[in-house]
Amino acid sequence: METVLTVRRWRRYGADRLFVTESTGARAGSVDLQSGEVAIDDPLLEPQLRRAVQAFLRSDVTELVMPLPGPRDALDALDEASMRAWLGPMSAAELEADRRERMERGSPVGVRLDRLVDEGWQALHDVPLGRQGTVVEHLLIGPGGIFAVSERRHPGQRVCVDGRRIEVDGRPVPYLRDARLEAVRVQGLLHASGVAAVTVRGMVVLQGDLEVSQEPRTQDAVAVSRQDVPSVFRRMPLRLDPDRVTAITAIARQRTTWMR
Repeated sequence: METVLTVRRWRRYGADRLFVTESTGARAGSVDLQSGEVAIDDPLLEPQLRRAVQAFLRSDVTELVMPLPGPRDALDALDEASMRAWLGPMSAAELEADRRERMERGSPVGVRLDRLVDEGWQALHDVPLGRQGTVVEHLLIGPGGIFAVSERRHPGQRVCVDGRRIEVDGRPVPYLRDARLEAVRVQGLLHASGVAAVTVRGMVVLQGDLEVSQEPRTQDAVAVSRQDVPSVFRRMPLRLDPDRVTAITAIARQRTTWMR
């Protein structure tokens, strides 16, 4: 029998929570978006509950109804990594297991970014930004700086990049503008959490027939082809030393950094 879970957001008296209920009305569990605490009422539904919460955080809705086949489906490795990324720090063993899982099953860009881990970079995936359901697809922190990375797929289409402008088959799209705004927001939240004197740069990774006619300014958002990842980061000048990368990553893994 198909399981249907409903996710609703509840904000009142300073609290901000997601409540997940079954089709019968019974509560399956909840997530405190301020502390990151996950409460599971039905352990058999934990993988489905976590998947439903991820789907809610990625969407722009006030209520999500999600049918999930089977009572014991394992949580997708990508979703599990996403949940861990914002529910708190992981041990070294868990981080390595998470990296290996994503290398096998993660998104194309996520897999490519994780190849940089052995070179002093750290990648966080699906980081919730604020309390409105916005998610940063990938946050990369390493020797070359801090990047808010998003992926846009247009296989078989002509994608033209001209400085601060992107067109897909002749139609302008706001990818660089959105990347700039996201980077500014990430930078502001890091500054508010005590990370001083850093700049966050937006990056759009494009899949398609890419043509670049004008390079963006140094501190502007940048668009690159998927094939340029991760090599584009390896070519960047040194901006952060290893201790700084470790310190910033520790703050970036704190739930409270983003829930403002």
